[in-house]
Amino acid sequence: MNAHTKISEADERAFLDAIDKWIEKKVAPVAMQLEHADEWPADLVDDMIELGLFGALIEPKYGGLGLDAKTYSRIVARISEEWMSLTGVFNSHLMMALIVQKFGTEKQKDFWLPRFASAELRGALGLTEPDAGTDLQGIRTVARRDGDHYVVNGTKSWITNSIEGHACALLVKTDPDAVPRHRGMTMLIVTKNDPETGKPMAGIRNGRKLGKLGYRGIDTGEYIFEDYRCRADLCLVGGEEGQGFMMATGGLEIGRVNVAARGVGIAKRALKEAVRYAQIRQTMGKPIAQHQAIQTKIGDMAARSRAAELLVEDAAAAYDRGGRVDLEAGMAKLFASEAALENATEAMRIHGAYGYSKDFILERLYRDAPLLCIGEGTNEMQRIIIARQMVARNPA
Repeated sequence: MNAHTKISEADERAFLDAIDKWIEKKVAPVAMQLEHADEWPADLVDDMIELGLFGALIEPKYGGLGLDAKTYSRIVARISEEWMSLTGVFNSHLMMALIVQKFGTEKQKDFWLPRFASAELRGALGLTEPDAGTDLQGIRTVARRDGDHYVVNGTKSWITNSIEGHACALLVKTDPDAVPRHRGMTMLIVTKNDPETGKPMAGIRNGRKLGKLGYRGIDTGEYIFEDYRCRADLCLVGGEEGQGFMMATGGLEIGRVNVAARGVGIAKRALKEAVRYAQIRQTMGKPIAQHQAIQTKIGDMAARSRAAELLVEDAAAAYDRGGRVDLEAGMAKLFASEAALENATEAMRIHGAYGYSKDFILERLYRDAPLLCIGEGTNEMQRIIIARQMVARNPA
């Protein structure tokens, strides 16, 4: 089962109210500036630490909030309505933490999770490589056992939190010749500095920061490993080789719920902006909201937003029940990300030239939305996963 605390509706409302107030007072005034400058939001990250977001899904006994996926997805959607980039800072971190929480040894949980929950160590999920994205089995980063340590060599790319973060759940190959390939894959927890002494670790460095169309402000970069050494008792998640692929796909489940929730946030914000603007902007002597062409766009946008929201709620509930949620998370991620892209596009068209201006949020929503169709497994792959699960769950 997934460990979480089901909070009361009153407590959830109070927490979401605190998030809303923070968004209004702290995020909204600076999001545009930080986004266009592609500047790391240091003060907002400090706020998120105070709010406990880096421990949102970590069990309370390790210092986390232990929230259920339903509450978590609502937090993500609300923040994404204002600035989606912020949700990536704590989501990538939590994907790393959940791998330890779900699969780690007791020693590893006791060692890592309090540091993750407090954000003493913020981290990332290190899966993607220059030649391996959706096809994780194609990774080339290798780790060789050397006594009580592992020696790691390889390069990871498109890693959120790689530059400003401190740790990473790293997918490696410990048996490059294994057949099938996934049996040779292992998950390690690696850090830039020794977690006990704080001294820099040799053999690990950042490559370039990657420039992006959207999803700016948050750092996306490369990790380069050259004979990097880490202690096996702490870094080998679960204490057993060959389980990395299963751990990675397990971590991606909450990632897909997160991406779907981001889609809900973008779709809803695009709808709100379109509805507001359509009542203000006039053509031919009346607000464009009274023109049938605009009404049909808004009608579709509203239906997409609500359908995406319900699919995310369904996926979050399935996650909270435990077990695999490939189907539910896949459907939510697929539909909500496409809804975000379509709503952002339609809202931009409703705004006309103003939607194309950097002075309005629409152009940012328009730039952010495509990432959701790509990240955490492309939508093309989601369709295949959904189909396979439908067949598996409904044998003839």
